[in-house]
Amino acid sequence: MLDEILQAAIIINILAATIRISTPLLLGAMGELVAEHSGVMNMGLEGMMMFGVFTVWLVTFVGGTTTIGILGAMLVGALLGLLLAFLVIYLKVDQTVAGLSINILAIGFNEFYVRMANASNIPVQIELLPNMNIPLLSGVPIIGEIFFQQRFLTYLAFILVPVIAWFLGRTKFGLSIRSAGENPRAVDTRGISVNRVRLIATVFGGIMAGLGGAFLMSVTSRYLPEMTAGRGWLAIIIVIAGNWKPVRMVIATFLFAFLQALQVTLTTFEIAVPYEVLLVMPYVLALVALALARVRSAQPAKLGVPYSRE
Repeated sequence: MLDEILQAAIIINILAATIRISTPLLLGAMGELVAEHSGVMNMGLEGMMMFGVFTVWLVTFVGGTTTIGILGAMLVGALLGLLLAFLVIYLKVDQTVAGLSINILAIGFNEFYVRMANASNIPVQIELLPNMNIPLLSGVPIIGEIFFQQRFLTYLAFILVPVIAWFLGRTKFGLSIRSAGENPRAVDTRGISVNRVRLIATVFGGIMAGLGGAFLMSVTSRYLPEMTAGRGWLAIIIVIAGNWKPVRMVIATFLFAFLQALQVTLTTFEIAVPYEVLLVMPYVLALVALALARVRSAQPAKLGVPYSRE
């Protein structure tokens, strides 16, 4: 009887952790989806998420709250999206080079200020985001524990999936975004600025990346310079593995998050499974997903291609 209870507890713990771990991946991936549909590949997603993490920590360091830190992370993400857009849209800088530059900037920036903070010996207490239990639903056995005892940003991430899918597929501006990535000249001939459309989409992607990073910092009490641990790269892979379709992206997100949740949970319960195998599995799956995604790709035709009216 006790063994059955423990097994059930472990399964519930893994599934609840899967939903929680999906949050930053899904936030980053949905922002990347909008940006890529406009024709801009944000290779700086990892760096933007790192800046989101750092912003929440910095706001707390100077005496602010976690909520203010999250808003600050969104603002920083927007500014970084604006920087990326300026480089790749108006200066025609190679998108890969511009994105990787943001990643390098994030690593150096975070390391510099963390060393300064450590030198000051001032303890930083992060106010963790509490779970937001949904009335009635959170009390449902098993289902309630897994889905309806999560944090606000987790609910927001999953709500944004159908919202963004509807926006891209059913609204006039969403159609302009998709057209900017498929046939920008057709958008231009209609009197719509391709650069403006791509700018807005890229800034939105930056906001979502900052929000994803902010979530990571709002659920832990300790700051680490590279605590994003490749989640920005996984978010980009999720877009590709999901073939630029929101529902498929959610499935891909669950697969990556499940493997990470399995690693954390089995390690916590000290189950005899090699830690290294669990640690590397999400990235092995990422390589497989990339290989399979190239078979029937729905990649925007002009993704990564600068647009010029001449």
